[in-house]
Amino acid sequence: MEIQDQGLEIEKGVNPDLVRLSKETGIPLVATNDCHYLHHEDAHAQEVLLCIQTGKTMSDERRMKFQTDQFYFKTAAEMARVFGEIPEALSRTVDIASRCNVKIAPIPNPFPTFAVPEGHTPGSYFEKVSREGFASRVPFLEALAKQGALSHPLSEYERRLSSEIEMIKKMRYEGYFLIVWDFIRYAKAQGVPVGPGRGSAAGSLVSYALRITDVDPLQYNLLFERFLNPERISMPDIDIDFCMRRRGELIEYVTQKYGRENVAQIITFGTMAAKAAVKDVGRAMDLPYADVDRLAKLIPTTLGITLEEALKEAPQLKSAIDNDDKLKDLMAVALRLEGLSRHASTHAAGVVISPQPLTDLVPIYKTSRDEITTQYDMNGLERIGLLKMDFLGLTTLTVLHDAVRMVEQSRGVQIAIDQLPLDDADTYKLFAKGDTTAIFQFESHGMRDILRRYQPTRIEDLTALNALYRPGPIQGGMIDDFINRKHGKTKVTYELPQLQEILQETYGVILYQEQVMQIANGLASFSLGEADILRRAMGKKKKEEMAAQRAKFMTGCQANKISDKKAERIFNLMEEFAGYGFNKSHSCAYALLAYQTAYLKTHYPVEFIAALLTSEAGNSDKTVKYINEARGMSISILPPDVNESDLYFTPVGEAIRFGLAAIKNVGEPTAKAIRETRVAAGEFRSLYDFCERVEPRFLNKRVLESLIKSGALDSLGSRESMTASVDDIVGALQRIARAKDSGQHGLFGGGGAAPEPAHFELRDAPQWSEEERLASEYAMLGFYVSGHPLERHASRLQEMKVVTLGEVEGQRNGKELLVAALIVGTRPMRSKKGARWAIYTIQDMTGVQELLAFPEAFARLEPVLKPGSPLLLKVKIQVEEAGTRLSLQEARRLDQLAEQTQSQEFRVRLEVSAMHETLLDELEDLLGAATGSTPVIFELAYEDGAVVSLASRQMVRVTPELVNAVERATRGPGAQAAD
Repeated sequence: MEIQDQGLEIEKGVNPDLVRLSKETGIPLVATNDCHYLHHEDAHAQEVLLCIQTGKTMSDERRMKFQTDQFYFKTAAEMARVFGEIPEALSRTVDIASRCNVKIAPIPNPFPTFAVPEGHTPGSYFEKVSREGFASRVPFLEALAKQGALSHPLSEYERRLSSEIEMIKKMRYEGYFLIVWDFIRYAKAQGVPVGPGRGSAAGSLVSYALRITDVDPLQYNLLFERFLNPERISMPDIDIDFCMRRRGELIEYVTQKYGRENVAQIITFGTMAAKAAVKDVGRAMDLPYADVDRLAKLIPTTLGITLEEALKEAPQLKSAIDNDDKLKDLMAVALRLEGLSRHASTHAAGVVISPQPLTDLVPIYKTSRDEITTQYDMNGLERIGLLKMDFLGLTTLTVLHDAVRMVEQSRGVQIAIDQLPLDDADTYKLFAKGDTTAIFQFESHGMRDILRRYQPTRIEDLTALNALYRPGPIQGGMIDDFINRKHGKTKVTYELPQLQEILQETYGVILYQEQVMQIANGLASFSLGEADILRRAMGKKKKEEMAAQRAKFMTGCQANKISDKKAERIFNLMEEFAGYGFNKSHSCAYALLAYQTAYLKTHYPVEFIAALLTSEAGNSDKTVKYINEARGMSISILPPDVNESDLYFTPVGEAIRFGLAAIKNVGEPTAKAIRETRVAAGEFRSLYDFCERVEPRFLNKRVLESLIKSGALDSLGSRESMTASVDDIVGALQRIARAKDSGQHGLFGGGGAAPEPAHFELRDAPQWSEEERLASEYAMLGFYVSGHPLERHASRLQEMKVVTLGEVEGQRNGKELLVAALIVGTRPMRSKKGARWAIYTIQDMTGVQELLAFPEAFARLEPVLKPGSPLLLKVKIQVEEAGTRLSLQEARRLDQLAEQTQSQEFRVRLEVSAMHETLLDELEDLLGAATGSTPVIFELAYEDGAVVSLASRQMVRVTPELVNAVERATRGPGAQAAD
């Protein structure tokens, strides 16, 4: 019978009776303590943690809390003080503990049974499919050999294949390969896009033969032993990238094949890092947001920094807490909570497949979304030996698949994405220019700068840059040194001639983990398996293990007649670079994927951008960015059109048409109904034809208004007239529905007993301004499609050196700059003192950002901060863990700025390639009808990027009407107006 005493009132009443019951019944007592934290001094931190987990604050009287501070792991002496009168209850606790002897042993056979054909063992069948798979690759390899592009003879492939097969069978991993081969074969048969490979598995020729990967490991000197070798203790990982949309199909396939009880996703635990701990604790302790935010910003942005390290590195941080008791308390609690699990969630990719029901092997957890996961995380599952794999969803594969499909539909060209020529000069030009928006792994501002400096010309270059663009090499100055070596500014030397073959590809720099292995193998006669152990030891930096490896390396070098001095120097270099070293197999596979995306962007830009926009349809930040990218590539984004649109973005000649399903209030069912009606009986000829042919149940007032305002019905009438007539249209639709229900036919009456036709004329309505037209599009689509309110100010913003929102990421913390944007979202906030402030979502033509208007700036500038108005904003950069945000300093309306300066000049920007006589005649008429005192300047933009300003003799009076008229006139393909 268990007895506890944490000082609770109920225990004071219950415990004497428990002692009495024990004596009366003979049931022995055992004393325990309810433990929720380890130490007595953790009680306060535990209270704060409960507030964080339950979303409450310490000032909330109704929050969940413990009534005493005794819920910790007490010592024997402390327990004796509590239960001194019943010492036998304490001795029984020790007796029970001594009888507990739990050992969780690794699972002896972790692989589920893979059924092989009759007459085969798993080993023989594995060898059969591996050799057959390689035979299917041979024609492609032979073609490369004829071109002189194959770096190794086919005989070497045969030797490597046999060697790998034998090693895999020896290590009893043939079942693992068959399982992976099977579900990838299923994926490809179902048309699910699969990545070319990731991780060290790309170094395996067997993986290439089985089409688990599409990277030829011999061509790129990738090592099988980096993936699998006899000295490897843990199970190798074969992680797979799948199309984001269809990843679930593969999880369902393995679930059905191996049993629902044997397959589960894997748990992951979110932990509190330094800044997150400070913010969470500050929120729970109900401290002012501004104070907590300021304190968090004093923590250095060094990756993985701890609060203890931050207090040593940042004197301002220590000073801030020393001078404020509340902040000192906050930091004390944050130091105790830092690193603890904050919440449990489902791993983004991890799946475990067991040979028996998982409930027999591991504890199971059910998420709030009813997903079943293991309670052991990835590391725990690895330690007991269960088969775990990453089924990763990769949007890039979805984009590639959709783009290839669109190219075939629109151009009749079939593209084999895994057989692209890897020496396409135009594709490498795109990389060299840094024109890599939307290119997998090469999109960031920092990477684009490196590309322009490096000038890649081959896959190996992309592989190297993938490996280099990480915090370690960047902070260590490796990238600059690497670029200088490539361009001959730094001389490339080798400590020994034997190193040249290994390091020539990377200009004498040890860049890849595989190179560390090759050096140990070539200089000190390590087997590649032993070299992999050395590589891992260097990565972990364990002193004792490193000392043993150094001695072994030195002995091996001595045997090969390499001087101790040279050997010591080379080992030190290896040790230094091992911290930076990257898995070449992974880098190479992802370089190939980057090349594929760049190839499509180069040669099929319309289809590529259409697929890209479709994949990011739910992400407004990226959609804005990619719409701007399309415009920069002279690809027009057209509003939706019931006579042309599909569900999402689709190519239309050299433009991209917005989809119907993305229109607010329309959705997929209505979009499908419109598309299917059009496909079945041709284009809609009029609004009445549209209303008659589309099922009335799909068309209500909200749907019609959305279609009209988005521009989807422009081909059937004017937006203004249709909007004014929408009630009449709805009435007609209702009559159609009643007529159909009663068996009568025809839109506005049919034959026989049908009512008279209910024909009506669309009402007259005044024409909308440009601002109204764009605002209605934005309201329905969430984006400015056929134009942008900032376009008319483009020339002046350029002169003022305004920074685009797309360029904000990567700016240094605290920097002040000018941006021009529109407010598209507002979150009203209140400080602890009750002061009003707000978080605004702002957008320009390149992206979306959060703008913080703190109480002082908010109170001063609130009248200016109106949604939809183009604003010129002075902001300060705030770099945070979650990303970069902007803090508002000043704000002015751009149209007011234009009014103040428009007496200086009126600028009209024209694309020279789009100029024609009709446009010039129209401009002459418009400007001639607006005589005034403002000089006109034409900006002539050439295709090579040059812009020439040309003064006109014409003087005009600038009005909003003139600006709108000139904008409409110049809104041809490639033409753009700027006042």
